[in-house]
Amino acid sequence: MSVRVRFAPSPTGHVHIGNIRAAIFNWLFARHCGGKFLLRIEDTDRERSTPEACSSLMDAIDWLGLAADEPPLYQSSRRDSHLLAAEKLLQQGQAYRKPEAAGNGPGAVVFRIPYETDRIPFIREAGPAELNVHPDEPVTVSAEGITFAQVSRKGKPMPAGCCLAGAKNLKIFAADICLFDLAEHMAEITQGAAFSLEKADKISFLRREVVFEDTVKGLLAKPLDGVKDLVIVRSDGNPVFHLANVCDDAFQQITHIIRGDDHVENTFRHLLLFNALGFAAPVYAHLPMIVNAAGKPYSKRDGDAYVGDFRNRGFCADALFNYLSLLGWSPGDDREKMTRAEMIELFTQERVKSAAAQMDVKKLTHLNWMYLSEMESGEFCRNVWQALAGCPWRPPAEDDDYFRKVCGLMQSRANVFSDAAEWLYFFDENAPVDQAALDKQLARQGVKEALHALARLLDECNFSEEALAAALRAAEVAAGLGEGKLNQPARIAVTGTTRGAGIYETMAVMGRERVMQRLRHTLELTQ
Repeated sequence: MSVRVRFAPSPTGHVHIGNIRAAIFNWLFARHCGGKFLLRIEDTDRERSTPEACSSLMDAIDWLGLAADEPPLYQSSRRDSHLLAAEKLLQQGQAYRKPEAAGNGPGAVVFRIPYETDRIPFIREAGPAELNVHPDEPVTVSAEGITFAQVSRKGKPMPAGCCLAGAKNLKIFAADICLFDLAEHMAEITQGAAFSLEKADKISFLRREVVFEDTVKGLLAKPLDGVKDLVIVRSDGNPVFHLANVCDDAFQQITHIIRGDDHVENTFRHLLLFNALGFAAPVYAHLPMIVNAAGKPYSKRDGDAYVGDFRNRGFCADALFNYLSLLGWSPGDDREKMTRAEMIELFTQERVKSAAAQMDVKKLTHLNWMYLSEMESGEFCRNVWQALAGCPWRPPAEDDDYFRKVCGLMQSRANVFSDAAEWLYFFDENAPVDQAALDKQLARQGVKEALHALARLLDECNFSEEALAAALRAAEVAAGLGEGKLNQPARIAVTGTTRGAGIYETMAVMGRERVMQRLRHTLELTQ
């Protein structure tokens, strides 16, 4: 069997990292198996699936290099096929129309959960069940299902119900007297009859379950009495997600569905739809949720949560791809930084974890630093130059010789491309000064004298790193300072900041003219 997987987002806004993580897992699985990775745009929500949202989605996919093996399928283009599938279910008696409350229009189409399940392999018997029901509310039985009220802890009626299939061999009792036996009235009910039983206090039935083997979570089961018949076409004539999703998975011949575990409940219903439409169901894998430090679903409230946020902040696409691939999957060792070829080779669903995966931006940032540190210098310069697009002091071109030298010095110190916004002291002669830090350094005995001595020595310096180091040491000696005590004052005087690369390397890159101009300006302000 040739593996075919899909990423099927609904483009209704920005792309959440949880969604793109599912795309990455699908892509890796397809590449590992030599199969196909497909993209389906589920754009049936015309009000929210705007061109802007679709564009944002495609940008995220392209940026992360998640190339699909076939042209994207837009779900809205298959609306007629979805409606034909609904009509087929109606003709087979596996769906019914629910009349509009106002009596206008044809009404919604509802998929009927099958009552006879002997030939459905993923439904099993779980044994007899009894439920106490509240006698103040009637138990109603019709082709649309069963409604009743359970008894709350305080003895109050609590509305409940299920599909007709959820209560096979249903019997309804009052004081242990059987008021109703579904088997005796099934023919009437299928013809449209409805029954309402007053004063009932108990129901009994044969419990059945929908079961499937999830390759991540193991065997999952849901009682049919926890399922209701499913609307598949709205009263306005538009197909619902569930029908469209199943029809398109069959049309695209999807063999494995890898998606977030928020879809587990949908899967129980989708299996029934696959069976009713005569399609073979795919293999399912539900990925663990991405959570914050408190174990809650990771959202915008916790920080950056959308792919575009990380891109705008200057993260590297390969680093984000690498990090998200490890959220819920392990290569079998403690490696963090991996090439895509390595991930493809090692990726299997058996190594996907079932426990929630915690988002740790610090770890992502460290991984990003590793990628930036090892990046080819020209590529690093290009990305930094693009990240500085909003800075008025950005050099005129990415291949500017001085700009390349600055990038070469700072590359191993950048966590993200946007860190380059702090490099303005290399380019702007009016860069701000950390005045508090400068005042603190100048208040130390001998520092002003050492800076004046440094200015005189630099006039004769060739501005190699070695010569600059010697000049700083000579200025320290002249002012009676210990070795290295002038480094930080000189840094603040020249760059205006307390952080950066080594002061000798920084001054060598900045060059004589810039360094002397900054140093003299600082000394003039401190007279």
